[in-house]
Amino acid sequence: MANILGISSFYHDSAAALLSDGRIVAAAQEERFTRKKADPRFPTHAVNYCLEEAGLHVDDLDHIVYYDNIVLSFDRLIDTFLGVAPKGAEMWKDHVPKFVSQKFNIFEIIERELGWTREIECCEHHLSHAASAFYPSPFPRAAVMTIDGVGEWATASYGVGNGSELEILADMRYPDSLGMLYSAFTYFTGFKVNSGEYKLMGLAPYGRPRYVDTILDNVVGLHDDGSITLNLDRFGFLDSGEMTNERFSELFDGPPRQAESRITNREMDIAASIQRVTEMAVINMARHVRRETGERNLCMAGGVALNCVANGKLLRENIFDDIWIQPAAGDAGGALGCALAYHYLERGGVRTPDDNPSDQHGSYWGPSFGDDEIRTFLDEHEYPYEVHSGDDRGPALAALLDEGKIIGHFAGRMEFGPRSLGARSILGDARSQQMQRSLNLKIKYRESFRPFAPAILEEHVSDYFEMDRPSPYMLMVAPVKESHRLPVEPPENREMDDLLTWINELRSDVPAITHVDYSARIQTVNEDHHPKFHQLIKSFAERTGSPVVVNTSFNVRGEPIVCTPVDAYRCFMRTEMDVLVLEDFILHKDQQPTWEEENDWREEFALD
Repeated sequence: MANILGISSFYHDSAAALLSDGRIVAAAQEERFTRKKADPRFPTHAVNYCLEEAGLHVDDLDHIVYYDNIVLSFDRLIDTFLGVAPKGAEMWKDHVPKFVSQKFNIFEIIERELGWTREIECCEHHLSHAASAFYPSPFPRAAVMTIDGVGEWATASYGVGNGSELEILADMRYPDSLGMLYSAFTYFTGFKVNSGEYKLMGLAPYGRPRYVDTILDNVVGLHDDGSITLNLDRFGFLDSGEMTNERFSELFDGPPRQAESRITNREMDIAASIQRVTEMAVINMARHVRRETGERNLCMAGGVALNCVANGKLLRENIFDDIWIQPAAGDAGGALGCALAYHYLERGGVRTPDDNPSDQHGSYWGPSFGDDEIRTFLDEHEYPYEVHSGDDRGPALAALLDEGKIIGHFAGRMEFGPRSLGARSILGDARSQQMQRSLNLKIKYRESFRPFAPAILEEHVSDYFEMDRPSPYMLMVAPVKESHRLPVEPPENREMDDLLTWINELRSDVPAITHVDYSARIQTVNEDHHPKFHQLIKSFAERTGSPVVVNTSFNVRGEPIVCTPVDAYRCFMRTEMDVLVLEDFILHKDQQPTWEEENDWREEFALD
């Protein structure tokens, strides 16, 4: 049995993943342990967790694999610098030394941080993405498509997976990049690149796509072979510290929006327009991949694969019979992908089907905490609690949701990837008209326009949404069914600047998860993936007749998803959440002692 550790780091969202004989044992992002959102540093804590979960020492590892080819990445860096010189000299003075001190020294860093003295393997970035998408998928063979900002030289690729084999057939090269294009508009609308793309996607339904022709005529060209071409005269990322330049601003009626300033119709319309263009590009790429490979199923990864609106549109185009997307589709998933690629393509691992539909198993690959640990933590700090276990747990929590309580739900192993899937989630009643506003402003402390996702029993998904298959990872958006909608004045008949008025309109019988365009980002829940979460929703359905709850990530704006009971309790006390659930322990806010911000006992649950 071979133990393989995969590592991604030094771009954004560092992570580690561990395989034993080709099976996933553990995987986690560094940010969850350091509490620094999208932490790009070497994932020492995540590595230590993976080893601890498996009961291994670093000496028990057979291979360590890094998710990037450093030489090719450095080649791209230098070639780009020479291509724009002498412009951007100050920017490159920062970029090149940082690359040399980090990625170029990755072997020395691994040796220093982990005490590893044997050979370290490297896997090309997009092969890592492709492997993360294909090997855990339920398909014995499939086309594979990866799209992101850039990895080495590639910005997108496609290939074919068949059994244990995986081959990349073609790629698209930097600086022509759909990921960079979307990030440029993220920056221009006043959100943070590499984390604000979700906000841009959530803002899009409020706007009119009136800039689509402007974008296609002046910013990006879409081609029949699925490729795109950026008009680099409009961008600044090659030779300045900004994503766009003045020539870009000329197209969109003024300079970029300043972060935290008021969002206007212009930003809404820009968001709607770039989302439409992104969907066109993704569908165009997929059509080309289908023509070239002839495969019936598609696997996807790369940061752009987290655009769940585009994914939903792609699914409904019926280009492929089915689509499976790696839930950790961004750089974090590269840690898993490089380990899988090495296992199958270098060590000759054999991929054999089993009774499970996917080796991802719900993507619950992070830490868990036992009852004894949690009880000790609560008792030592004299935090009052109740215990509801077994068949009593689900009905007790369902009653609280039915009363309108907002619940922090901490149960089982933490999710791998950017989405909370019930293990580290904040839950609410989807039937409540006030729930979206309350969650955004009182719990998440984030922009009021951002939508929330439904978690629904898998067997009921087609009763509420125009979707006929599972969507366990919140990576597909689908419309709410007509039978659950309520009529709302169409947006073209009114002024849209007042977001709050529009947001608070009742548009379905599950308003808390229905976006302004009647869409929802769906998580289907089955008992095999997470029994406690499934039992909770099933109990809620038995009590209320609704098999849908609001599910959003257990964190506040600017912080990572909680990892430990300590993180969960701190988030609970810092917000207006009503109830905290730590496995079978139920804590009510009004029973807790006064919270003092200087309290800090994180070391009690340190995993390193």
